[in-house]
Amino acid sequence: MFYLFEQPERVFELTLEHIRLVGISVLAATLIGVPVGILCTRIRWLESPILNLSGILYTIPSLAFFAILIPYTGLGASTATIALTLYSLLAIIRNTIAGIDDVPRATLDAARGMGMTGRQRLFLVELPLAIPVIFAGIRVATMAAIGIAVIAAVIGAGGLGRLIFDGLRTLDADQVLAGAIMATVLALVGDWALKRLGDALRRDAGAAAEGR
Repeated sequence: MFYLFEQPERVFELTLEHIRLVGISVLAATLIGVPVGILCTRIRWLESPILNLSGILYTIPSLAFFAILIPYTGLGASTATIALTLYSLLAIIRNTIAGIDDVPRATLDAARGMGMTGRQRLFLVELPLAIPVIFAGIRVATMAAIGIAVIAAVIGAGGLGRLIFDGLRTLDADQVLAGAIMATVLALVGDWALKRLGDALRRDAGAAAEGR
């Protein structure tokens, strides 16, 4: 614990690196995964192969994944970002599909009866109602990415993993503990923030739907 107070500037710098690495990866996975999930709800035969592929990618051990990517993307944050993005896809795609599939059939029938097009139903009805489930997937992906990003320090990606691996190398348990504590705090804060954001978006979407 003393390391947190003795080296606050380094801890803060590495925490920012960790946030940047995870944030970019999860954002990229969301921008890819949500449209892919929507596509799977429209073209059903794509659902099984896409979920199977993303599931296979998720089961690859992180160090092995880094080793596969390094010859093409080199050491550093780029390789870690690609790996974390691919790891995050499964939860986001799966929850996007589940969220849209959970929209009540009666609600969709009512939207059709009002003359809404498929695009209008998607953006005005399905996605707003699916937001809680989609954000649950983003939260799961974020928590996993925070943990995996710790391991990414071994390939020079930076982040809080540097504290842990530097501590292991020098047998400095206090430094290891500092990295572990900050990673845990980051995960808890990230989960809380995403939950609040998801709740706010759900309320906004509900209010907009009532207004329409």
